[in-house]
Amino acid sequence: MSPRVVQRLGRRLSSASLSLPLLSRVLIGSFGLSVLVAAAFALALLAMSDLRSSTNVQAHSKDVSTATLELERVVNDLESSLRYYFITGSPRFLSSWREARRSWPPALEAVERLVASQPAQAAQARQLGALTHSYVTEYGLPFIDIYKVSPDTARSADATREGARRISQIRQELTALLASEDNLASARAASAKREAAQAVSVGIAALVLAALLLLVFAVFLAHGVVRPVRLVAAGASRVAAGDLSTRLPEQGAAELHELTEAFNAMARSLEHGKRELEAQNEQLRQSERMKSELVSIVSHELRTPLAGILGYSSLLLKREFDEEDARRYLEVINAQGQRLSSLVEEFLDVERVESGRIELKEELFDLGPLLQDEARVIGAEAPKHRFDVSVGDRPLRVLGDPDRLAQVYANLLANAVKYSPEGGVIEVRGALHNGAVRIQVRDEGVGIPPEHQPRIFTKFFRAEARESGFAGTGLGLAVSRYIVEAHGGRIGFSSTPGAGSSFWFELPLAV
Repeated sequence: MSPRVVQRLGRRLSSASLSLPLLSRVLIGSFGLSVLVAAAFALALLAMSDLRSSTNVQAHSKDVSTATLELERVVNDLESSLRYYFITGSPRFLSSWREARRSWPPALEAVERLVASQPAQAAQARQLGALTHSYVTEYGLPFIDIYKVSPDTARSADATREGARRISQIRQELTALLASEDNLASARAASAKREAAQAVSVGIAALVLAALLLLVFAVFLAHGVVRPVRLVAAGASRVAAGDLSTRLPEQGAAELHELTEAFNAMARSLEHGKRELEAQNEQLRQSERMKSELVSIVSHELRTPLAGILGYSSLLLKREFDEEDARRYLEVINAQGQRLSSLVEEFLDVERVESGRIELKEELFDLGPLLQDEARVIGAEAPKHRFDVSVGDRPLRVLGDPDRLAQVYANLLANAVKYSPEGGVIEVRGALHNGAVRIQVRDEGVGIPPEHQPRIFTKFFRAEARESGFAGTGLGLAVSRYIVEAHGGRIGFSSTPGAGSSFWFELPLAV
């Protein structure tokens, strides 16, 4: 609507209402304006309600995914503990299997409760329950009894294939349930966003109409209300353009004063709603970042113990050893498996690590045997390298968490192997140095360029590792520094490009 049309319309309204008192004309105009403002305010609230509903849908979807992943973890525990029991015969794995067997009904119940309102997902959950129950009762329990009578039968290829087939069916159902929930959540979120966008568009249109109405009445209203009306129109335009911080001076006639108060209340409400939505979006982004960091840390930190387990178990499967050597290898596998389990549990508390509230055990122990054991584990997977470990004659006694310190040392060894791909000697020296225990790992690898050295302990910093084809997440050294410093120690390095690197850390000597 052009300004000339607005003026003509104003003159017609003015001439038609000369007999009306100013209060009546203002009341008539205010009534129409109030309807439009109320409609815009209601639609804005509706838009915020739709967006809040979308957030609730996403939260419910996240709960369903979390419960499904927990059920998947229990199924994995059932499968892995039963498989390791058949391989090793260790009662510990049988106990783990029984614990997982007790855990899966509550986990399944949680999934079924969350998807009860969706018939297709509820059917998938029931199918999961049937497959898992069949796996436990028709495969797990009978083959445990068979193993007690004939271990070779329980370990046979047919038995292994049958277990793998059943677990594969369960995992396919779990994957299908997660995919179904993702599709459903996406559809719900898209629908909510469309409805909210429509409500916001109508609200903005109502605000524009309110501004036009103010312009029309500005032609024939007294000079005492012209300026406030223009201010309201200008403020409405700014709000429509997205400036929700707009506020109008609350002055003038009583009717106009009430109008500006209502406008400011609307603007404050919209601004408050916008801040709430931005805060919720930031929380969602932070949650995604934390999830990505956790996945990266898990993939990095579990590699070393898995390498030890797979390496020694592969040796035991491929070669024949006497009883003493076989037992020693099994002890290493068991120790790495225990460490792997401990790491998995601690990674679930990664937020505590990030906030500096990690809980460390305090044990008095000698670092020397730990250095030897970890070097053997890493060496089994690095045939190109020769490990020269020297710990001296005196005990390297420290007070701290053996698993966490083993994590630091294993990370330094793994990096030495990774960044010296052509092989060579990796020297490990453990000694007493100025009243402290000093551990040093030196390699003959590619070294670190000087421009990257100041950031080497920064989380996610990998310098040119990705371009050079070296795997990793850039978390190992950052986590290692935190662990060492939490023990009251310090960590550092020296490096020459093309001539290798030497990483070291020092811990207080326990007296």
